[in-house]
Amino acid sequence: MQGKIALEEHFAIPETLMDSAGFVPESYWPELKDRLLDIQDKRLKQMDEQGVEMMILSLNAPAVQAIPNAKKANEIAVRANDYLAEQVAKRPDRFQAFAALPMQDPDLAIVELERAVNTLGFKGALVNGFSQVGDARNAVYYDLDRYSPFWAKIEALDVPFYLHPRNPLPEDCKIYEGHEWLLGPTWAFGQETAVHALRLMGSGLFDRHPGLRIIIGHMGEGLPYSMWRIDHRNGWVKTPPRHKAKKKICEYFHEHFYLTTSGNFRTQTLIDALLEVGSDKILFSADWPFENVDHAAQWFDSASISEADRKKIGRDNARKLFKLDDNLSQQSSKVAQAAE
Repeated sequence: MQGKIALEEHFAIPETLMDSAGFVPESYWPELKDRLLDIQDKRLKQMDEQGVEMMILSLNAPAVQAIPNAKKANEIAVRANDYLAEQVAKRPDRFQAFAALPMQDPDLAIVELERAVNTLGFKGALVNGFSQVGDARNAVYYDLDRYSPFWAKIEALDVPFYLHPRNPLPEDCKIYEGHEWLLGPTWAFGQETAVHALRLMGSGLFDRHPGLRIIIGHMGEGLPYSMWRIDHRNGWVKTPPRHKAKKKICEYFHEHFYLTTSGNFRTQTLIDALLEVGSDKILFSADWPFENVDHAAQWFDSASISEADRKKIGRDNARKLFKLDDNLSQQSSKVAQAAE
């Protein structure tokens, strides 16, 4: 399929580069480093070869979220966003952007979000899970009351929020002791992100802000497979839910969440996600540079789904969610004006 749009695709700036060093063996680090720092060369060649028209780019992980000092986190977020804006401006027909945000301080996050969307033209925000706040051992999640103004601003700006994975803190990794192979994308990324997403749903966030749209990657971080059980465990016991939300968890998941195919290139899993949330809520992604664009694209192009669903997932859903048709129209107008 030509014209695919991918939206969990990462880059790094020098200040965040080493955050990604541990995710591949040392012998592969030179290649991953080169991929992370490149935007206009190797990345574009991969896109051209695999029928990817556009990538929506985001900072690597955990990056800003792992900086306990809010002022420093804000400085790095601003620096990363300014650099990304410069890169997008070179090829807005091929690249768009998600903002990095200093969620350590909701007020700072709101200011940077507004700047990124209203001034830089970013399409939303991607945040790498919980933030370490004040102390490196203090993990803070975004269902807390202090984030209510932030979510109100996301809703008012009408942009999606991508909840991206990170590993739990070392002191929270006891279950993985002796089995560190389970950390990262193998298992811990998905578990950590799924719990965070469930916290958001159970907190009543979507009752207060019904316009919110949340994206999670890797075909839903395991949530589609578990959705029935989350709402129906011990079904013979007639007790009210213990969460604050007014509806069943599956209702929030179906209404407010979008899933991407990033780093999970398996047709059986895609079909499970299709059966749970429908083809309007799934979007193609690769997870470059941690996964290969060709692996993602060639799998997706040949997956056993209808051509109508392939078109929606591969391109149309992203165009609608991120208002890319408006962006491309504006860009065409600018090109025409420049030509005159």
